Amino acid sequence: MLLNANPTNRPINTYPMWKYIMIVMVLVLGVLYALPNLYGEDPSLQISPQRDAVINSELESTVVTVLEQSEIPYIKLERNESAIIVRFPDTDSQLSAHHTVQEAVHDAFGDDSFTVAMNLAPAAPDWLRSFGADPMKLGLDLRGGIHFLMEVDMSTAIEKRENTFVSEFKDELRNQKLRYIRPISREDNGGITVRFRDEESRDKAYDYLRSRYQELTFATEDTDTYDFKAFFSDIQIRTVRDEAVRQNITTLRNRVNQLGVAEPQIQRQGAERIVVQLPGVQDSAQAKKILSATASLEFRMVNEDRDVRDALRGRVPRNSEILYEQDGTPQLLYKDVIVTGDHIVNANSGVDENGLPQVNIVLDGKGGNKMSNSSRRNIQKLMATVFIEYETKYVKENGKLVPLPPVKKESVINVARIQSTLGNRFRITGIDSQKRAHELALLLRAGALTAPIQIVEERTIGPSLGKENIELGMLSIQIGMAAVLLFMIVYYRVFGLVANVALVTNLVLIVAVMSLIPGATLTLPGMAGIVLTVGMAVDANVLIFERIREEIRGGTSIQQAIHNGYDKALSTIADANITTLVAAIILFAVGTGPIKGFAVTLSIGILTSMFTAIVGSRAIVNLIYGGKRVKKIAI
Repeated sequence: MLLNANPTNRPINTYPMWKYIMIVMVLVLGVLYALPNLYGEDPSLQISPQRDAVINSELESTVVTVLEQSEIPYIKLERNESAIIVRFPDTDSQLSAHHTVQEAVHDAFGDDSFTVAMNLAPAAPDWLRSFGADPMKLGLDLRGGIHFLMEVDMSTAIEKRENTFVSEFKDELRNQKLRYIRPISREDNGGITVRFRDEESRDKAYDYLRSRYQELTFATEDTDTYDFKAFFSDIQIRTVRDEAVRQNITTLRNRVNQLGVAEPQIQRQGAERIVVQLPGVQDSAQAKKILSATASLEFRMVNEDRDVRDALRGRVPRNSEILYEQDGTPQLLYKDVIVTGDHIVNANSGVDENGLPQVNIVLDGKGGNKMSNSSRRNIQKLMATVFIEYETKYVKENGKLVPLPPVKKESVINVARIQSTLGNRFRITGIDSQKRAHELALLLRAGALTAPIQIVEERTIGPSLGKENIELGMLSIQIGMAAVLLFMIVYYRVFGLVANVALVTNLVLIVAVMSLIPGATLTLPGMAGIVLTVGMAVDANVLIFERIREEIRGGTSIQQAIHNGYDKALSTIADANITTLVAAIILFAVGTGPIKGFAVTLSIGILTSMFTAIVGSRAIVNLIYGGKRVKKIAI
């Protein structure tokens, strides 16, 4: 009984038309999205509006006038709704224009109206950009940019955590009907002290809170009064410190991504420090503003039992403090915090029924319960929304900028009467502008920093050093590519030429995929990954070609040898490449910074090389030899 080895009756070593169409489409898309990398990027200035400012003809005219008067050459000026971008022929012109334009814009429109930032704008033509084709992102070592070393203010982190416990202790003891004799407060040297009238009440409160708050250490004090103290032990302080650093890293990453700054590389260094690298960003002042902004909210009840005018004269109750609204109106607020910004899981800006700006807040489960319990007890009473930010100023010492301790700034942005029990969804109004509401919602959505951060080291890597790294990296790729191409064409002749076409196509596809992936960044180790991929990409073809030669030496017909070579080498190729791919994935998962860059290019190179070596090269071989009577092949 004979079995038909070719059930389709198609001549051996031929592809159906759809496969050729697929390969051509992949090649066209690869070339299309790799092309922007040939055009590079132009040094540029980006003038962006702040707060309520808008891009208009007057701003454009001011920029053009100052550039022409200063005789600073520029390529062209582009204007859209969100910014004005001025392109320059070189970095020297860009640096000269930055100070000049910034000074002119600030003089004409005010310091807070527009931000003038140095950047790098893609130089690809408009028709390419209309397809969404942009050059791949380059890392700090290739593109230049800003390196920050930041230190987390741990004393403030501990203080904030202890203040949260003060409020929770009051609610817990009130619910258990355990009366204390003075307001629960945080001591200046740390820790929370709770005092009672009798030993029985103290012991009940001590046992109850100790069982509820195992992250704190509790101890009674041997004094004439009945009290105990809750505080963080050294081990617990280290835990709080680790959590603060991890949460700040997450917040910084979310904030930079949401604000549209270049893909950051953020990682921990030591116990209390964070390294932030912003490739391509050259305006350190704007970067500082984005990274160190510490915005949060607190919701507190207004003390309506006392007259705020008496408090202004110096008679402030111990459980209250005076804070001011944005228009300068004083408010007497209880120190107890109902809910903090740590419980906010989402925030969006919008408008109320009167068309005025508002921010819609969504709390987590714990925050929603706190808000519900407090609002239920305080129907028809006033509740204030307090906006908190920490401002870090810098002074020059020995020619270097040294950060001062962060200053806490609090302001009341909204006072409203509670009409009914609130849940985990509500809104805040009284915000002065829609832009301000948008900024507040963005910062709250990205997350408040657990503790303020100070920039203790700042380093700017210029584009010239990055350019030198790119040139050296490209040279290594060219040398490796030339050596492989030469070897393949000398050793395998026509089949070597086929492998070389597949290899060049593979390089184009790597660049295209790197350009398409939003989070992919090419670093110097990434270029090393490409060099390695160039060498590995021909491995599959070598295995296939050697298998074909073995089949021919064994007496197999040429067409069948080609078919068997591709068919039987497939499992070996898959095993080798999948093993390397697993190693690359592990490197990406556990590595940081440069290791991730290497793993990304290696992973992409493995996947594209399998496509070009198995599918692409066979398509070319099929076109040359498929379906023909061939007596001899050049291999």
